Amino acid sequence: MDLQKWLAFLYLCSMMTLLAIAQPDLRYCDCVQSGNYTENSTYQRNLNTLLASLPSKLDEYGFCNASMGETPDRVSVVGLCRGDVEPDICQSCIKNAARETVQLCPNQKEVFGGYDECLIHYSNVSTVGRWSRSPWMYMWNLQNASSPDQFYRDLSKLLDGLGDRAANGFSLCKFAAGNTSGPDLQSIYAAVQCSPDLGAQDCSDCLVSTFADFPGCQPCTGKRRGRVVRPGCNFRFESYRFYNYTLIGSTPPQSQSQPQPGTPAPKSAIEAPSSLKSGKNDNKVRIIIIIVVPIVAIIIIVLSLCVCIVRKKKQKRKQENNMDVVDEMSSLDDISIMESLQYNFDIIKTATDNFSDSNKLGQGGFGPVYKGKLPNGLQLAVKRLSVNSRQGDQEFKNEVLLVAKLEHRNLVRLLGFCLEGREKLLVYEFAPNASLDHFLFDPVKRENLDWETRYKIIGGISRGLLYLHEESRLRIIHRDLKASNVLLDANMNPKISDFGMAKLFELDESEGNTSRIVGTYGYMSPEYAMHGQFSVKSDVFSFGVLVLEIVSGQKNSCFKNGESVKDLLSYAWTQWREGTAMNLVDPFLKGKSGSVPEMMRCIHLALLCVQENVADRPTMSTVVLMLSGFSMSLPVPSAPPFFMHSTISNEVLLLPETAAYSSQNEASITELYPR
Repeated sequence: MDLQKWLAFLYLCSMMTLLAIAQPDLRYCDCVQSGNYTENSTYQRNLNTLLASLPSKLDEYGFCNASMGETPDRVSVVGLCRGDVEPDICQSCIKNAARETVQLCPNQKEVFGGYDECLIHYSNVSTVGRWSRSPWMYMWNLQNASSPDQFYRDLSKLLDGLGDRAANGFSLCKFAAGNTSGPDLQSIYAAVQCSPDLGAQDCSDCLVSTFADFPGCQPCTGKRRGRVVRPGCNFRFESYRFYNYTLIGSTPPQSQSQPQPGTPAPKSAIEAPSSLKSGKNDNKVRIIIIIVVPIVAIIIIVLSLCVCIVRKKKQKRKQENNMDVVDEMSSLDDISIMESLQYNFDIIKTATDNFSDSNKLGQGGFGPVYKGKLPNGLQLAVKRLSVNSRQGDQEFKNEVLLVAKLEHRNLVRLLGFCLEGREKLLVYEFAPNASLDHFLFDPVKRENLDWETRYKIIGGISRGLLYLHEESRLRIIHRDLKASNVLLDANMNPKISDFGMAKLFELDESEGNTSRIVGTYGYMSPEYAMHGQFSVKSDVFSFGVLVLEIVSGQKNSCFKNGESVKDLLSYAWTQWREGTAMNLVDPFLKGKSGSVPEMMRCIHLALLCVQENVADRPTMSTVVLMLSGFSMSLPVPSAPPFFMHSTISNEVLLLPETAAYSSQNEASITELYPR
């Protein structure tokens, strides 16, 4: 008996260790937009108190529904563990979920999230004894089922039976799991669960509604694995057994009278093999499991450590060889992200009306861009890479993985991607006002850009670059910042786009060399264009050129002053040095004296950014401070380089082995039109 206790303790310790390794991030999380609370408010104190005490409030079946405070500071929290999860693991899971949801959704009054083993939902509205269609989460796997229609019929039959057993089974643990055979001998394993505070009818209604919603998820259609999760109920199906049938057997039976003669005895929540139904054999199997699981856990831990060590050495070696960012970021986490973002090609094809010309937004070096609309009304911008594009799979994955890991209000958001056969698609959020160049360089539309809007755009771009350079967990250099790579949302907020050429660095690195110089002539810093040396200061230089364009309303490559065509940087430097910098300002903006100090400061700041000496240029953190703090004095700039004035096409890809290679820039979408 003592040996069994010791082995059981070792088993729990190993499982807790595995859980700690496997649960650093939530499996899913929804920051419900139902209102915010303020820092140090009564609502926040109530929420923190409830979340801290939630693990200890769980009943023996892994459920808790608690409230605290009075309206409008009343907080309700629900915690629910899967019906086959052990109490210690359940408490640890709920504790992790409580911590992660607050970190991922700061100041949100309502949040819903969880892991495979548990979920948590808190809100300012009590949900005791009732269910709702929202919030909810769809999840699916990329693996397709053979004979999808027959597979779905078999799955539906299994789920219906499990739903009936969960709703009408043990009232304190409304959980049921089982399996069936699908087409071509495919095994289907499934589990369903309701919150125990729901009555039998409410549980049944919630599950029926959830089952019915799943076919409406188009990316989920025909998949062998998937799930729908709501606070009130959830279901999951897999191609492997993901539940623990040995633990569910301890669930007390439904409290009811003896069955009538001829009535089948109620089935247990999970059918166990017959060899486990005798107590003697069951004990043997449990002992075997208790011995084997810790050994397996130790092996997994050792292998994980080995993989981490090998991966770090591999990353270091690749960084030393200046490998592309995709090679540096390949990991299981990347695979998980890519699976969650992948779109079905048929869905994108339908959304874009088979990539019709009427939905075409523009043509970039890598291929056309189309407007799309999903059945739920979500609008998309779909970048369809041409088959003959020089961008390879690595560059494609670079953009996918890089943008997916970034989240900032001034960066374009990647919604997903598609990689099917020779088709490679990137799916972005839709920018209703297209790109900055279509307003800035159009003599009519430019009038929509008053100084307040332009100043907001300058500030937004600077904050987006600061995030890329210093605030994201990896240092990122864009290398192709220009007006056509700044998209504008419905409120004219800027969003930096197109990270296909971006270079990735560890936080202690700041510069590098490349033999493949890519970018847009006129925006490139001299050290990058001439010698292939790039750094965060390369982006600072491009930012300075872009600020001068925004202030003047003219392109840097064909700046006009009266009848003469000059170089924008040299003209700006000459006018600033002679004290006549207002000559540079867009005539549409003149006559507004209140904005003159901001305009002059932006010209001054831009000249600091385009200085020839790399060390003299400010960092983006200093740029943001200069824009926001007018009490901060600016240093005197030195002269900018004068290499930009040229007859070479503005959109080029430069290769050191040859002269300028004239082509359309392959790194960005250069022709987005208003829609």
